Amino acid sequence: MRMINVIIADDHPIFREGIKKIISKTGDIRVTDEASSGDELLKKVKKNNYDVIILDISIPDRSGLEILKDLQDAKHRRAILILSMHPEEQYAIRALKAGASGYLTKGGEPEELIKAIRKVSSGGKYVSPFLAEKLATDLNAGPEQPPHEILSDREYQVMTMLAS
Repeated sequence: MRMINVIIADDHPIFREGIKKIISKTGDIRVTDEASSGDELLKKVKKNNYDVIILDISIPDRSGLEILKDLQDAKHRRAILILSMHPEEQYAIRALKAGASGYLTKGGEPEELIKAIRKVSSGGKYVSPFLAEKLATDLNAGPEQPPHEILSDREYQVMTMLAS
């Protein structure tokens, strides 16, 4: 059985401990490292190899989407699973387009996290049933998209900051 090495990038220590506890119940996945900021994650990824990077979108010093783009490297294909408090309809498609291997919300079930880690570590993409249905519905929607879906990542970030 192949061991899947994971790094968790989230700024909340209690949350990281919870993820480690969930993962410790498996025999094929282990958390080998953790980071509390985007810069710390990027430094660790340069020095070490991880099979899966679990990344939060709301992480100190930079947006998770910006970090996601920095992690894309032609030499090293990385499985990056976004685990965020933000609803899927808000960021999932943007994250997948930016190179994420999957997207989960923090309100999901622990079994879904394990399933997602295994899926992305084997080179697959993970989307929840909700997101899969949204993507399928969007295929039939035609050329008319809601205006916010055609914004660039930066434009979308500015719009959400203005709205808040």
